[in-house]
Amino acid sequence: MRLHPRRGEVAVSLGLVALAALSLWQTTMIPVSPIYARVGPTLFPWIASLGLLVLSLLLLAEALRGGFVGVEPQLSIDWHSLAWVVAGLLANLALIGTLGFVFAAVATFVCVARGFGSGHPLRDALIGAVVSLAAYLGFDRLLGVNIGAGILEGLV
Repeated sequence: MRLHPRRGEVAVSLGLVALAALSLWQTTMIPVSPIYARVGPTLFPWIASLGLLVLSLLLLAEALRGGFVGVEPQLSIDWHSLAWVVAGLLANLALIGTLGFVFAAVATFVCVARGFGSGHPLRDALIGAVVSLAAYLGFDRLLGVNIGAGILEGLV
């Protein structure tokens, strides 16, 4: 165990604390209509922001106590994996406007899974389709929020 914290680990932790604080501040800026009884548009941003704050404070405490346990700095970057993840994000950006949320999310899921080492694109596409369709239906049917149906709008 190291006796002194690494500056990089403390900096990453403080950056995450700052990101959580920014997220909390921006959540207070979301307009809430009086028609919402209890669950409004700020519920999930509050949950996510507070969760990020708690986890980033725990990470900061770990960094100040001598560094992240079991994590050694990696000096090389896996450019191939990074390229797959970036391709997934670009696919989402390119497809969400035309094909809609579900198809864009499936493409993103497949690319990111490949970037993390999966060699089964068909299986990944099926998993991505189930998860993204469930998310779409949850937003559309339960919350009444259109997150971009695209070509799926007429089918579901």
